[in-house]
Amino acid sequence: MELLSTTNLLALALLLLVVPKIYEACRILVWRPLMLSRRFKKQGIFGPKYRILHGNLREMRKMKQEAKLSVLDPNSNDIFPRVLPHFQEWMSRYGETFLYWQGTEPRIFISDHELVKQILSNKFGFFVKPKTRPEVLKLTGNGLVFVDGIDWVRHRRILNPAFSMDKLKIMTKLMVDCTLRMFEEWRKQGNGGKTEQVVMMNIEFKRLTADIIAAAAFGSSYAEGIEVFKSQRELQKCCATSISNVFIPGTQYLPTPSNLQIWKLDRKVNNSIKRIINARLKSKTKNIESDYGNDLLGIMLTAARSNESERKMSIYEIIEECKTFYFAGHETTANLLTWTTMLLSLHQDWQEKLREEVFNECGNKDKIPDSETCSKLKLMNMVLLETLRLYGPVLNMVRSAAEDMKLGNLLIPKGTAIILPIVKMHRDKDIWGSDGDKFNPMRFANGVSRAANHPNAFLAFSIGPRACIGQNFAMMEAKTALAMILQRFRLNLSGEYKHAPADHLTLQPQYGLPVILQPLDA
Repeated sequence: MELLSTTNLLALALLLLVVPKIYEACRILVWRPLMLSRRFKKQGIFGPKYRILHGNLREMRKMKQEAKLSVLDPNSNDIFPRVLPHFQEWMSRYGETFLYWQGTEPRIFISDHELVKQILSNKFGFFVKPKTRPEVLKLTGNGLVFVDGIDWVRHRRILNPAFSMDKLKIMTKLMVDCTLRMFEEWRKQGNGGKTEQVVMMNIEFKRLTADIIAAAAFGSSYAEGIEVFKSQRELQKCCATSISNVFIPGTQYLPTPSNLQIWKLDRKVNNSIKRIINARLKSKTKNIESDYGNDLLGIMLTAARSNESERKMSIYEIIEECKTFYFAGHETTANLLTWTTMLLSLHQDWQEKLREEVFNECGNKDKIPDSETCSKLKLMNMVLLETLRLYGPVLNMVRSAAEDMKLGNLLIPKGTAIILPIVKMHRDKDIWGSDGDKFNPMRFANGVSRAANHPNAFLAFSIGPRACIGQNFAMMEAKTALAMILQRFRLNLSGEYKHAPADHLTLQPQYGLPVILQPLDA
């Protein structure tokens, strides 16, 4: 009897441990999806059927793989069905607003411009950044892009001075120097720069913008930051592969081949950033009278020594912010320059208009552009904005309801993610006009707020309190590099170019961008 009693007690203890886990698994995998689907159906919101654990990930993966086999007409800007084919398909079946499942996570697709404005402009924390997959955080860092609440307020307050117009004027000189180094490399590769050559511009622009962010934000050279960039590029490939797979919490700690590779790359990134930080700290000890510098890294290191809690950053936070700015600071601008070059190669009339403007405001290649002359390039500004509208690096934004929310006529349960499809909204003909899918920079002639039928239709840098902190930096960087290229070269697409925009976390040309550079003085 005593043995039986002990066995029963052990069985009961085991049952008490297991039953709650089974109940929680059933709640997440079955009951919650069922209840949420019913709640949305009552509101007239439908979507693809939920599959246990996977949700709709398998359908998404299959449609994206099929879409990647297609190649578009170079003159077509209708890229939505290629880069996000599942959304296109579900819109045709279920309407403009629908529910789908990213694994067990409910996501509602909303493209109404007024509702999107309410979400992005909200200052009360009702719509927050959703929990991010661990591998993505290792790539982009848990910095300004992903932190929320009072931590975001603190980070933003500390980092704002690094992107002031005064700092931007100083950075423009560094942008020029980096661009001249790129030209020197081209000269070496292309018979002294006297004959035309084919250059894979997407690769060149990634190297250029990496050099610029290293020099302007961290006071280092591309050579010093090269391990960061190399490792982040490899991490980006890992993330792009895994993002469409089911994420099971805890699996990020298992020594799988994928995780081992991610851990290795993350260590490389961290160690490289620590070396750059330590070099700056050592330079400070050599000159006690000076501060840590007035670039982004210097401002963050000064914050680490602050006695005010609302202006203080830990070394861990600085490392995470460095990851964020190393990635976001070069990837997005490289993509902007890539797609602008593609569009100018297709639209030779606009290329000539911009070249004439550059010669008028900045002079020929013997004249070096500066922040003042670049700010006068109105037509170039319009072209860059139109490129961001049609080929912006970010395809979607995601927010999550922090509590049960009413949005327009919709009741959105707490924890539901909201997908804001920028790539679709930027082509909405009801908002942008009948030429919404055409390249027409003149729509921005009277500014961003008057370019469409809705003042907040342009979302490339987001809107509201979380609008991109580096937008002025990115635009000045793109103007500087593009002005210097147009001073020296005519741009034409190589016959090898395949128009195949693809979602690789950011919008990139699947087969690269080969461009024929023809020297103007050849």
